[in-house]
Amino acid sequence: MIIRQAFFEGSIHPGHEGAFKSYVAEKLLPLWRQFPGVKEVRVLYNTERDDGAPSYPMVLSTMYESREALAAALASPVRYESREITEGLLRMFDGHIHHHVFDLVHG
Repeated sequence: MIIRQAFFEGSIHPGHEGAFKSYVAEKLLPLWRQFPGVKEVRVLYNTERDDGAPSYPMVLSTMYESREALAAALASPVRYESREITEGLLRMFDGHIHHHVFDLVHG
């Protein structure tokens, strides 16, 4: 399995935490679940972190069967639609998003 994660590094504008989460739940999560080949979509909200650790108020984690399935999802029209809608989310966020891809190894 392949896991792709989007790390939202920075901070949600003070007082907009609820609106941020609602925007994700109502506008983005339904689109992310439509990505072709996606097996799992998880949205993680930070509740605490080590002193001095970078701030990641949200992480999006998606799972795919293979690198090819991930590539197809990233090339899909729904991914580009979600990127456009993400612009609204970013109006409530200061920072940047970076992506990481992992191989999931079952023990």
